[in-house]
Amino acid sequence: MVRHDPKLVNSRSVTRAVRDEIDADLSIQDAIAKDYANLSALARILVPRVAARTGRKAKEVSEVGIATALKRLRGAYSESSPRVSKVIAESVVNVRTQVSRLSVERTRRTLQTVTTLLSGNQEDFIQVSESLSYITLIFDQRLHARVKRSLAAAEVLDEGEGEAAITVHSPESIVTTPGCISAFYNQLFRKRINVEDTVSCYTDTIMLVEMKDASRAFEALTELIGEERRKLG
Repeated sequence: MVRHDPKLVNSRSVTRAVRDEIDADLSIQDAIAKDYANLSALARILVPRVAARTGRKAKEVSEVGIATALKRLRGAYSESSPRVSKVIAESVVNVRTQVSRLSVERTRRTLQTVTTLLSGNQEDFIQVSESLSYITLIFDQRLHARVKRSLAAAEVLDEGEGEAAITVHSPESIVTTPGCISAFYNQLFRKRINVEDTVSCYTDTIMLVEMKDASRAFEALTELIGEERRKLG
């Protein structure tokens, strides 16, 4: 029978709990990656969270132990890799306002209708994403009545008007470089901007936001791209 050192097991469980908390909190990740986090203060903040994750009382969790775990994990949250930085630096942001969104149930009939809409409006802005059960269309608001009329027989699950589509056009290397798209989403999250829907199409990443957030979203992504360009000189 193999016996485990209780102290070692407890250390591992604390480290795992700290990592889970960091993985769930982008603001902490950002602070660690950019090296402005006060680890002692952060450890105090994490005490009740780690206690909850490990099933202990807060007084049973050591701030020193959490701080040690943070030091060990610091390298795992470094800033973006050179490959990611290069892709972001070579990206361009565009904003399209007055955009609509419509989600319907995915059936053979709705698939045929969407295909007809795409072929009949090739010059217009229409983006389609689909899962096993649903289809979402993002398109120019002026087409809203026409699209909804075409899909009148389908069950409308969700719709919105007067939104903005933020498109990030990146180099082809984004297809084979992991972490790029999450960098765009994380940047908007840091600015507390909600992405209502999203479509990824080859080198384009399209994020739908409320009109009131359009300018802030554009500025946030432009700021991210500018930072990566400065890093690369």
